[in-house]
Amino acid sequence: MSTEDPTSSAASGGSDSRAAARASRAADAAEAAEMGAAIEADAAADEASAAADEADAAAAAAEAAEHPSPADAPTPRRSMWTRMDRPFRLGFLLTLGGLSAFLLALALTSLSTVLVYVAIALFAALGLNPAVRLLERRGLSRGLSVTIVIVALVATVGLVLGLIVPVVVEQIASFVKSVPKVVDDFMHTDLYLLLEKQFGDQIGSLLSDGEKLLTDGKTLTALGGGALKVGTSIAEGISAFVIVFVLTLYFVVGLPGIITSMLRLAPARKRRQTRGIIDQITESVGGYVQGMVILAFANSMVAFVLYLLLGLPFPPLMAVVAFLVTLIPLIGPLLFLAIGTVVALLASPVNALIFGVVYLIYIQIEAYVLTPKVMNRTLEVPGLLVVLGALVGGTLLGLLGALVAVPATASILIILNQIFIPRQDERV
Repeated sequence: MSTEDPTSSAASGGSDSRAAARASRAADAAEAAEMGAAIEADAAADEASAAADEADAAAAAAEAAEHPSPADAPTPRRSMWTRMDRPFRLGFLLTLGGLSAFLLALALTSLSTVLVYVAIALFAALGLNPAVRLLERRGLSRGLSVTIVIVALVATVGLVLGLIVPVVVEQIASFVKSVPKVVDDFMHTDLYLLLEKQFGDQIGSLLSDGEKLLTDGKTLTALGGGALKVGTSIAEGISAFVIVFVLTLYFVVGLPGIITSMLRLAPARKRRQTRGIIDQITESVGGYVQGMVILAFANSMVAFVLYLLLGLPFPPLMAVVAFLVTLIPLIGPLLFLAIGTVVALLASPVNALIFGVVYLIYIQIEAYVLTPKVMNRTLEVPGLLVVLGALVGGTLLGLLGALVAVPATASILIILNQIFIPRQDERV
């Protein structure tokens, strides 16, 4: 018969009770953790719902702000100056505005000459700026670079004027003296006989009137406004040249400072983009000015050589005319083609035909070969805009307007491409 140890039974009972207590505490902890997680989940859901409500409210407020209801719109207050029941004040305001506009227009009209001088000087400064920057890239300071460019420009202009002006004056005098002989020789050509047969005596009358106009000193004096008027015009031309030269010098020297000052007028976040636009405009205008001078010089040399080889009269004079006329973009060479052919026609119809054909061939070579190489740093402007700009500029400001038309159009295109078109592309 076996006997059970009381001590081991008691120990076994104690172990079971402790294990049950631990299991009970673990169950309580798990239940508490589960309840805590549920509470946290409910709190997170409440926060998410509140955030969603706030987002909906913000969206509704934004929608209401963007499309306000007529009932919610504030009632505009009428100024006491625009109330129709105060006619005296309204009339005074309108009169004051009209008078201010008239005074502003009068001031701009009085300053038109000064504004033209400033435009010419700025145009010339932008044309000289690439040469100055080229010397700066070679390691020279800007002051020394500007000095070298200005001295070279003055020396070149002085040399050209010293060599060309006396010859041109002599050629003009010779042209005026030789007009009767040229007209008489033309009247004995077969071309004149053909024109006389087609149009009758009108051709002879036209030539006689033209001869009288070119050879009569009184007519030329009357066209110039008299001797005093001519002298005053010469003095005004010299003073204008001096003023433009001084302004050009100041613009070339202070161009970086002017650009920096202009940048400060733009918002800080837009200054980098504005600086890029200004750099593109200055580089485009500078390259255009240099390119047009080079192409005009090439046209003058071609006209001089053709007149000289064909034995046509007044080669130096026609070279100067070619240089001035071909500065006009796109239509300048065509204008000189007509002028040069007509002048050559009075001397020899055959040589005039040869001149017209050869110069027309040169125009094509210039358009497709020389112009792309010379104008490689400028912004390409469509031909239609060039013609329209030249016509508008020539109508408003004459030769200066025709010269400034292309760089002004290029500047407008740069601004449109950099600012307006990207904003339009962002819109849906």
